[in-house]
Amino acid sequence: MRPSELEGKSVVGTEAKIIGTVSGIEIDCLAWKVTHLLIRLTEEMVNTLGYKKPFLGHVEITLSVDAVKAVADVVALNKGIEELKNVIEPPKRTPT
Repeated sequence: MRPSELEGKSVVGTEAKIIGTVSGIEIDCLAWKVTHLLIRLTEEMVNTLGYKKPFLGHVEITLSVDAVKAVADVVALNKGIEELKNVIEPPKRTPT
């Protein structure tokens, strides 16, 4: 699967709730592996996970691919919403 095919796919937790959509990936260039998915949260999940929605824009989280169970029409996670609170990684910002 090409990275561009992942972008825009819905991300679903074990409770069959849509968490958000894939907005990008992070790649370990030395190992040539995808390490993380960047996920744009739905408004419902922003509130559920305890984030504050910005006035303009969206909330994006970084999630390790270890949390992915399967990829097909959607990205299915092997974690529920409560478990996600413990595995979400802070966003990495590139210096400008």
